[in-house]
Amino acid sequence: MSTRRHDQAESLRYSFLGPAGTFTEAALLQIPSVEQAERVPAGSVLTALNMVEAGEVDAAMVPIENSVEGGVTATLDAISVAHRLHIVREALVPISFVLASAAPLKIEQIRTISTHTHGWAQVRRWAESTIPAAEFVPASSTAAAARGLLEETPSADAAVCSPLVAAQLGLHVVASGIEDVAGAVTRFVLVARPGEIPSITGADKTTIMIPLPQDRAGALMELLEHFATRGVNLCRIESRPTGNGLGEYYFSIDLEGHIAEARVADALAGIHRIAPGIRFLGSYPRADEKPQQTTAEVSDEAFTAAAAWISSLRRA
Repeated sequence: MSTRRHDQAESLRYSFLGPAGTFTEAALLQIPSVEQAERVPAGSVLTALNMVEAGEVDAAMVPIENSVEGGVTATLDAISVAHRLHIVREALVPISFVLASAAPLKIEQIRTISTHTHGWAQVRRWAESTIPAAEFVPASSTAAAARGLLEETPSADAAVCSPLVAAQLGLHVVASGIEDVAGAVTRFVLVARPGEIPSITGADKTTIMIPLPQDRAGALMELLEHFATRGVNLCRIESRPTGNGLGEYYFSIDLEGHIAEARVADALAGIHRIAPGIRFLGSYPRADEKPQQTTAEVSDEAFTAAAAWISSLRRA
């Protein structure tokens, strides 16, 4: 990764899950000065990350988690297994959807609806209660679904997309505020090649991947104890198959804190002893700027004092 800071974005190139107008681009635009940077839409998460790894762009913004649907498996698997990249920033985007069509339609005229699978998951109950006969047509993104309505041969009668995209494309809004859960939020991460880790802020997250060393009773608890005894709070933990066979899993974990903190570093070192395949995927500032709460016994000062005590015993 370039050591250039991502808050000086005008000199950088970014890929993002496109096309233009997606929620992912909205997340990218939260980075200061990014409007002056070159933004390159990609057709999929994997394509966006491939561009980073190949050096075609400096970083990629991709969705990783939704407050309704959970983790975005394509991103989790690509970052944890397929690529050697680090997360350097995160962004949170409130999500609201409209049902839009190219020409004015009544809702009972709609037979097919196109959108991204995560978008459909967030409006499914509304769709089933309002237009139960409508068929879902998957698209690479909500914006791509909206643009598809303007093609010579549209893939669907209507699309579930953001109000912004519908307005940009001049689409007819059939229904608005159709999300099943008001206040839903999607979390996005900015991913770059390994390099300089963002400085500690006091309101940070660290993301790691841990392959389960053995499929046996207590194996997961043995890993989690390293966090609990050091006062490290976990924000997210998900199991994903490694792809190497049934029963083989890895855990994707977000934790509160930064690798520069003694308690976090000590926890990861302890896990490395029993799961040497652990991968560090980045320490970066929290988007909500919420400071982590720690107690005196797991502060850096406590770890320093404990190490000094051990050294004094060894010298004696």
